[in-house]
Amino acid sequence: MPRDYIPIMIQSFIVLGFVITTMLLTHWLGPKRKSAAKLENFECGIEGLGNARSPFSVKYFLIAILYVLFDVEVIFMYPWAVNFHALGGRGFLEMILFLALLLPGFYILS
Repeated sequence: MPRDYIPIMIQSFIVLGFVITTMLLTHWLGPKRKSAAKLENFECGIEGLGNARSPFSVKYFLIAILYVLFDVEVIFMYPWAVNFHALGGRGFLEMILFLALLLPGFYILS
């Protein structure tokens, strides 16, 4: 029922209002002293060197995508494994379908 979502909507509006109010107040009340040292990039105390647009190896991105695929697989398979008996045959078929859609991604990326 739509009325069941009213508390969630109220909480969302309160959070959104708090965030917007806080950001506007800090921008309005905060100091506005800018200098060359403050506007310079800071990376953990290490001086910036070279171009940030240097190319990465494609292997790096493939490993990242494989990690995401494994992560998604575990997120869906763990609750399925815990409720295996309660889900029955239909749950088993749904997991087979999920794996049938997921495995080509592993095959293509590796």
